[in-house]
Amino acid sequence: MNLESDGAKELMTLCIDFGGMSVKSSVLDSAGTLHSQALQIPTPYPFAPATLLELLDTISRQSPHFDRITIGMPGMIRHGVVVHTPHYINTRGPRTKVDPELQKLWGGFDVAQAVKDKFRLPTLVFNDAEIHGAGVVVGSGLEVVLTLGTGLGFAMFDGGKLAPHIELSHAPIRRSTSYDTWIGEHERRRLGDSFWSRRIRAMVADLYPVFHWDRLYIGGGNSRRIKTEVLATLGEEVVIVPNSAGIIGGVRAWSLFSH
Repeated sequence: MNLESDGAKELMTLCIDFGGMSVKSSVLDSAGTLHSQALQIPTPYPFAPATLLELLDTISRQSPHFDRITIGMPGMIRHGVVVHTPHYINTRGPRTKVDPELQKLWGGFDVAQAVKDKFRLPTLVFNDAEIHGAGVVVGSGLEVVLTLGTGLGFAMFDGGKLAPHIELSHAPIRRSTSYDTWIGEHERRRLGDSFWSRRIRAMVADLYPVFHWDRLYIGGGNSRRIKTEVLATLGEEVVIVPNSAGIIGGVRAWSLFSH
């Protein structure tokens, strides 16, 4: 039976959000309703492509029935293939030494095809911020998505259509560092939420002249840590969205990205 063309059958999607520090997953129906308790496990390191597939196997055994798979993961992902990914090329995760062997294994790895071969199911693999954006964009004007977590995630949509991916996290800021480091989790812990929130305000102010967005969505696990007094200064076109969008977007991605 072709599940994709069978309009009478409810398609269940296994949505997996791979992060630098944790992996979250759940099975959802086409309306975005969870049909299993969301699972969250620490990202194991060292994290090779084979480890990702083993982890998927473990997650699948703990999940109810699903008909297709959506994966969001950090880095430059083109057509389901890893061009570059941070964190997973490091020996013990974020901000640790790069392992040349891991870097070689991840570069050019076709995640989408490997998962399709393993599970024999339709699979989408995109940057995690793009999946996050799929869960929140309304499809009107230029919509930009920033996710705050281990580092900075970025996605952009024009009229609901996904724009080519830009690794904004690698852009230099304040001469000596990148956005990924400047507003990442390590700096948030070092600075505390109040001073870190001021950096978020500065970042939004710096980026608006670059993009002139109609709507900016700020999500990711650390978006809830932005101080109230800073939120009030960001402007009406800036919306804070829940981290659950990274899972819910895994369903909507099939209508936005799979054509």
